Amino acid sequence: MAASELYTKYARVWIPDVEEVWRSAELTKDYRQGDGVLQLQLEDGKELEYKLDPKTNNLPHLRNPDILVGENDLTALSYLHEPAVLHNLKVRFTDSKLIYTYCGIVLVAINPYETLPIYGSDIINAYSGQNMGDMDPHIFAVAEEAYKQMARDERNQSIIVSGESGAGKTVSAKYAMRYFATVSGSASEANVEEKVLASNPIMESIGNAKTTRNDNSSRFGKYIEIGFDKRYHIIGANMRTYLLEKSRVVFQADEERNYHIFYQLCASAHLPEFKALKLGKADNFHYTKQGRNPVIDGIDDAKEMSTTRHAFTLLGVNESYQIGLFRILASILHLGNVEVKDRDSDSSIIPPNNGHLSVFCELMGVTYQDMSHWLCHKKLKTATETYIKPVPKLQAINARDALAKHIYAKLFNWIVDHVNKSLHSSVKQHSFIGVLDIYGFETFEINSFEQFCINYANEKLQQQFNMHVFKLEQEEYMREQIPWTLIDFYDNQPCINLIEAKMGVLDLLDEECKMPKGSDDSWAQKLYNTHLKTCALFEKPRMSNKAFIIQHFADKVEYQCDGFLEKNKDTVNEEQIHVLKGSKFDLLVELFHDEEKATSPTGAAPTTGGRTRLSVKPVKSKAGQSSKEHKKTVGLQFRNSLHLLMETLNATTPHYVRCIKPNDYKLAFTFDPKRAVQQLRACGVLETIRISAAGFPSRWTYQEFFSRYRVLMVQKDVLTDRKMTCKNVLEKLVQDPDKYQFGKTKIFFRAGQVAYLEKLRADKLRAACIRIQKTIRCWLARKKYLRMKHAATTIQRYVRGHQARCLAKFLRRTRAAIFIQKYQRMYVQRTCYKRKQAAALAMQCILRAYMARQLYKALLREHKAIIIQKMVRGWLARQWFKRSLRAIVYLQCCIRRMRAKWELKKLKIEARSVEHFKKLNIGMENKIMQLQRRIDEQNKDNRSLSERLNVLEISHAAESERMRVEVHRLRGAEEDAKNNANKVTTLLEELERLRKDLKNTQKEKKAIEDWAKTYQDEMEKMISELKEQNHLLKNEKNDLNRLIQEQGQQWTDKMQRALKEETQQLENDLNEERSRYQNLLTEHLRLEEKYDDLKEEITLAVNVPKPGHRRTDSTHSSNESECTYNSEFAESEEGSRGGEDVSKAILDMSLFLKLQKRVSELEQEKQSLQNELDRREEQFQRARARDDEEHKKARGAELEYESLKRQELESENKKLKHHLNEMRQSLRGSAEAGSAAPGSPPYTVLLDQLNSSNEELEVRKEEVLILRSQLVSQKEAMQHKATMTEPLPYIEDVQKLTDAKEISQAYMGLKDTNRSPRFTRRPTEVNELVSRLRSPFPDYHKLNEDGELWLVYEGLKETNRLLESQLQAQRRSHDNEVEVLRGELHSVKEDNNRQQQLLAQNLQLPPEARIEASLQHEITRLTNENLDLMEQLEKQDKTVRKLKKQLKVFAKKINDLEGGQMDVSPGQTTDEPVHPVNIPRREKDFQGMLEYKKEDELKLVKNLILELKPRGVAVNLIPGLPAYILFMCLRHADYVNDDQKVRSLLTSVINSIKKILKKRGDDFETVSFWLSNTCRFLHCLKQYSGDEQFMKHNSPKQNDHCLSNFDLAEYRQVLSDLAIQIYQQLIKSMENTLQPMIVSGMLEHETIQGVSGVKPTGLRKRTSSIADEGTYTLDSIIRQLNSFHSIMCQHGTDPELIKQVVKQQFYIIGAVTLNNLLLRKDMCSWSKGMQIRYNVSQLEEWLRDKNLMTCGAKETLEPLIQAAQLLQVKKKTDEDAEAICSMCNALSTAQIVKVLNLYTPVNAFEERVSVLFIRTIQTRLRDRKESPQLLMDTKVIYPVTFPFNPSSLALETIQIPGSLNLAFLTRV
Repeated sequence: MAASELYTKYARVWIPDVEEVWRSAELTKDYRQGDGVLQLQLEDGKELEYKLDPKTNNLPHLRNPDILVGENDLTALSYLHEPAVLHNLKVRFTDSKLIYTYCGIVLVAINPYETLPIYGSDIINAYSGQNMGDMDPHIFAVAEEAYKQMARDERNQSIIVSGESGAGKTVSAKYAMRYFATVSGSASEANVEEKVLASNPIMESIGNAKTTRNDNSSRFGKYIEIGFDKRYHIIGANMRTYLLEKSRVVFQADEERNYHIFYQLCASAHLPEFKALKLGKADNFHYTKQGRNPVIDGIDDAKEMSTTRHAFTLLGVNESYQIGLFRILASILHLGNVEVKDRDSDSSIIPPNNGHLSVFCELMGVTYQDMSHWLCHKKLKTATETYIKPVPKLQAINARDALAKHIYAKLFNWIVDHVNKSLHSSVKQHSFIGVLDIYGFETFEINSFEQFCINYANEKLQQQFNMHVFKLEQEEYMREQIPWTLIDFYDNQPCINLIEAKMGVLDLLDEECKMPKGSDDSWAQKLYNTHLKTCALFEKPRMSNKAFIIQHFADKVEYQCDGFLEKNKDTVNEEQIHVLKGSKFDLLVELFHDEEKATSPTGAAPTTGGRTRLSVKPVKSKAGQSSKEHKKTVGLQFRNSLHLLMETLNATTPHYVRCIKPNDYKLAFTFDPKRAVQQLRACGVLETIRISAAGFPSRWTYQEFFSRYRVLMVQKDVLTDRKMTCKNVLEKLVQDPDKYQFGKTKIFFRAGQVAYLEKLRADKLRAACIRIQKTIRCWLARKKYLRMKHAATTIQRYVRGHQARCLAKFLRRTRAAIFIQKYQRMYVQRTCYKRKQAAALAMQCILRAYMARQLYKALLREHKAIIIQKMVRGWLARQWFKRSLRAIVYLQCCIRRMRAKWELKKLKIEARSVEHFKKLNIGMENKIMQLQRRIDEQNKDNRSLSERLNVLEISHAAESERMRVEVHRLRGAEEDAKNNANKVTTLLEELERLRKDLKNTQKEKKAIEDWAKTYQDEMEKMISELKEQNHLLKNEKNDLNRLIQEQGQQWTDKMQRALKEETQQLENDLNEERSRYQNLLTEHLRLEEKYDDLKEEITLAVNVPKPGHRRTDSTHSSNESECTYNSEFAESEEGSRGGEDVSKAILDMSLFLKLQKRVSELEQEKQSLQNELDRREEQFQRARARDDEEHKKARGAELEYESLKRQELESENKKLKHHLNEMRQSLRGSAEAGSAAPGSPPYTVLLDQLNSSNEELEVRKEEVLILRSQLVSQKEAMQHKATMTEPLPYIEDVQKLTDAKEISQAYMGLKDTNRSPRFTRRPTEVNELVSRLRSPFPDYHKLNEDGELWLVYEGLKETNRLLESQLQAQRRSHDNEVEVLRGELHSVKEDNNRQQQLLAQNLQLPPEARIEASLQHEITRLTNENLDLMEQLEKQDKTVRKLKKQLKVFAKKINDLEGGQMDVSPGQTTDEPVHPVNIPRREKDFQGMLEYKKEDELKLVKNLILELKPRGVAVNLIPGLPAYILFMCLRHADYVNDDQKVRSLLTSVINSIKKILKKRGDDFETVSFWLSNTCRFLHCLKQYSGDEQFMKHNSPKQNDHCLSNFDLAEYRQVLSDLAIQIYQQLIKSMENTLQPMIVSGMLEHETIQGVSGVKPTGLRKRTSSIADEGTYTLDSIIRQLNSFHSIMCQHGTDPELIKQVVKQQFYIIGAVTLNNLLLRKDMCSWSKGMQIRYNVSQLEEWLRDKNLMTCGAKETLEPLIQAAQLLQVKKKTDEDAEAICSMCNALSTAQIVKVLNLYTPVNAFEERVSVLFIRTIQTRLRDRKESPQLLMDTKVIYPVTFPFNPSSLALETIQIPGSLNLAFLTRV
């Protein structure tokens, strides 16, 4: 392929950069062959001209397509080079927060410097059993691969963890060991993994220190071997250490610290046990203050010290040994503070009484003089003499430091040895997995001997790594039968030879160390002379003669020669060692002795046996060489241990983990490209890439290639043979055949070819998209055109119609306007005419009125003038008349005066005469009449004025009448006249006053009217205001009512929500408690099984069977060993105690005992609650039993008495009938003879009495018949107890018994009368009476001489009286009933009156209050009635239940009494036999019981449980048949009241079910069968227990079959626990079956073909550990679900239980699918979300088909559904983030963020999720309160419940098939 085809415009490349190492750029112009410059544009938009190297003309690296960025495996990249690797790691680390990435066989782990939730037990379970390429990269995947290869290939494995200090090597190794311990499990109770982890604090405290790069840097290498037995369980571990950095004990650089243990000791110096060590702060000691930074932020050294001491205790190092270790460490600190002074230039001296040296000697148990002497002197030995030579100060200080380092190294090795002893196991090791935690390649500014050894070890490891990678590549090529060509890869053997070969660097160093005057300078000159000209890898610095440079595989490193010899020699003054060996301190002496003589910290000798493959120490020292051990150089020791390590690694299958430190500042998820690329070059990752890129790095299976690049093919190219199809297509697409190779199952591509194919595919898809877009746009444009055309036509049509309508409207308006104008004009003219007419008429009217007024005025003036004239003329006439009249009157007066004078004189004369008086009276009468007339006139005038005047007129009339009467009295009359005159004046005054009063009254009336009007206005105004206020109040009332209703509704809703939440919380608590209880049951069962297994093993190991003794009956043995409830097996339990004691002596049972104690406590608590319940039930039962016993005794006595009474009545009646007939015949014979014997009238009377007695006997006979019928009906009622279930028939029977009792009282009265002293001789007297009557001449006087007949008559009369008393009693009962009815009628009347009163009260209330009051009253009444009815119902239920149980006992007693009563009757005689009453009896029905013998119990259990085939029973017989058979057997044992038999049967059944489940627990059909039967057996125990709560749905016959003697509530609880265990085993069996199908069927299989795209994959696509067993599809899962469902339905499993099983199935499917989705980056795409939603819809459809939508199974899939929706929704804007947060409420924040981080576009058209969007999601979800756990717990089992499900099957109808071999059972 030409470069011009790839380096085209818009192609992206990588160019070198100083800061970012590599930068991305885009070509702005096509590259042509020969161009020296590339036109580029950087990502920031800057233009750049990139000049090519004219010598090499190498083009920059091409960038991978975006869809390949972020791949799990770096080898999946199309372009394999350094910038692609660096960019892929950066994207995964910073954007997706993924710290693990595969690089071929290497796992690259980047330290996140943050705690991540990806190491929990749920993650371990998710990776367990999975292929390495199926899940996202993880340390657990590497551990799982090593574990599976160890189990499959039976070859030891190694995990090599390397990296810089601070890269996370120790943590990775720790997680790998945790995975092994969790997955494999420990073979003993003492978990080895916990002990290994307990050793970590110890090893970190003595081997880790703070450096400038890491606060907890491991300053030694270690190799931990984890041993496994044949079952691949962990049995032990062993640790080997390499190259401890001893120089750190005496020297630390700036910002660094010594080993942690020293600072922990100083921080704990205040403790009482450390007072003797005389320690202080770390700044007080020279060995701990040189780094000038003794404190690590966030670390409490005192707390860490307590952790270290606790770890020592866990590993078996007792307190005395710990104090000894701390004494040695404290003495090292004091030794560092020993001050050495110069004595002269060649000698030194320690001042006497040096405090620190004194403490050192005291702690170490040596003398001060010896130690101070040999610290400043040394011994020189020659062939003949020995010299003691003083040393100068510098050498003395070096000797002091060398001694400190030597002591610390010995102490370190001693601790490692004892850690290994605590991890050692006596069980033989079958295989092991080694975890190597070793330092990575190091290069610093100053590199010394330690860096040289580290880099030497990395050279060896890199060589082994390169060979392994090359070997794997070769095997892959050979397996695919691809022509093999030698790949040129870097071989670092020359560098290794330079270091370790003869005359190499180490050889020359050892040789120089042996020279007496060897120095670093002379050694450097030897290196220059030997290797400078002969080895290209060795160089000499230009500016130094004391350094050298070695070209390592990673980089060039310059080493400073200063200190090499001293560090390699590691010399220690032998005299100082001798002084220490002579110490009185035992632990110090032990450190310097040989290892074979060392003792254990616990005092026990080291055990032998076990693993002997690898030694504890790197090199085993031989006897006699211990004194020279310290003379062996460090380089030689390290080379030997490294050689042993390489032999171990070469003998195992290695797995590589490369830890990368992303930055030097420990910032979380911060990626420094410079540091990262430096480590990638050093750790061999890029070498792996280079080796892969040298061959065919990209590999596709034919199916994957066909699926991915199907778009590049045409239809004719597609063949049935995928291989030929791919070959044909590749030959057309790639012209160069060297760019690819065809293997057996894969296609191999050169580097870059996949990118080229991706480019072709993208171009084809882009062209197809353009074509689709063109067609769609054309279609859209045509559709738009057609829509526009149709719209235009429509618009035209509507416009034209509109115009036509407008024209018609215009015409109509014009015509209308004409009409309007016509009428308007007519109106105007008419109006004008009318106006003119009106004006004319008005004018005429005015004119005529004016003329009429003028005429009227003229006439009026004329009339007035006439009147005036008339008046004037009248006045003149009157004036004339008056003058004339006055003149006449005057004349008359004069004349009359004159005449009067004349008359006066006459009157004076006549006055003295009577006539004078008479005349005078006549004059007075006239005057009175005149006055009366005047008064009447005045009264008439005043009558209309007031009512008071009327009264005055009446009084005046009365007065006038009185004056008429007294008229004869002149004087009186005159006085009366005067008085009347005065009264007139008074009346006038009164009239005036009344007028004034009237005026005042009128004024007051007017004022009152004004006031009333004003008041009325005010009142109207006030009323209007009140109305307004009333309206406002009504509105306010309505508002308040509405508010109250709203608040009430809110409170109701709130209360309902609270109640719902509380109910939900209670349900959750109940489920949690139920789940906790069921988990405890599971743990208890597991411990029981483990205990049984251990007991069997111990029995086999300890109790060796005697010759000739064999165990024949395994079933019986199992029953006896597993019996937990039956006291019958106590002997076997006592016999097994010996084995238990042995097991306790051998094994560590602490965990078992703790769990057993916890289980026992829970059982005791449960038992106490059960006892309390039983106690209360027992009290109730005792009270009920007392009532039953009393009633039973009364009823038994009544029944017994009635039976006896019936017999006696029959016999007595027959005898009386016989005697009376004889007497009647005798009397009749006597009457026919006609003998007129004296006394015949008495005899006639006697005969009449006898006839009456006969009639009475007939009545008695009828009563006897009634009694007999009642007894027969009572027997039938006893026999047919089913008729007693209803209360009404029972009451009728009781009433019958009452009648019978009354008859019995009458009979007893008669019997007592007959048995009185007067009737004792009745039989003899009757015989004599008969003989006398039969004689020819009977003597009637003698016959009646004793009065026998009268006595009989008296007895009959007494009988009559008794009958009358009975009638009276009935009458009294009738009267009582009438009184009761009257009382009820009275109560009804009172109730009616009360109702009427309430109704009257309600009618007075407002309508709203009336309705509320009536409703409240009705509710109260109905509530009271309901309560009364409930009480009556409860009483009746209790009565019926009590009487039912009594009738069972009565029926049995009646049956027992019948036989004895029929044989002998009290009143029978030999002469007159009495025939008993013949009552027909029904045959006994089958009672639904099965009888078996005690010795057949084992046979029953064996045939019905142990050897029963579930499939045959499920298909051919009724569901739950074994449970019914077992219960029927149990019923018989209960019926016969055999306690031992009941317990034995139940115990055997429970143990046998446990045994069959233990044997065949993996078979779903078997477990389902016994779950169904156990539940049915449990339901039968409840249904037939006699408890009312379980008898509601029973038939009368089923109630008869209830257990009568035993309360099996305890066994019901045991069976419930057993059912829970079976259910959990069923779920595990189902999970084991479904587990392999779920991931393949729900995620991997393409249900919708063509939707998912296949991306290029790397080396880790599939592991070779396990071959594929076939691909499962969704149909496989549905078929399996159908199988499970059909099996459970065939077995008759309860529907509610089936729902719970289905819910658990769907939870497992959803949880496993979601967990794998969260751990697989390749599955997080849009198309996969569509596949998942389709699969979920198919599962929901299955639920609908099975009518299981309400079981809660769909809700368990909600997290998976939301995850699928999350993959498909838009993920860009804030609105999208809000929608995601509201949609994904079933997913945790960690899960949502994980899916978004893992989201990977399959095609180039999709976009990745931005980091900003993910942070927005995290910000919105930060307030959620949820568990930080990432994965769902697939081991969760919902708490199961067993709802009571009674069976309608009648037990008596069950037939036992012969195929069950149960012929020994007998139906009862």
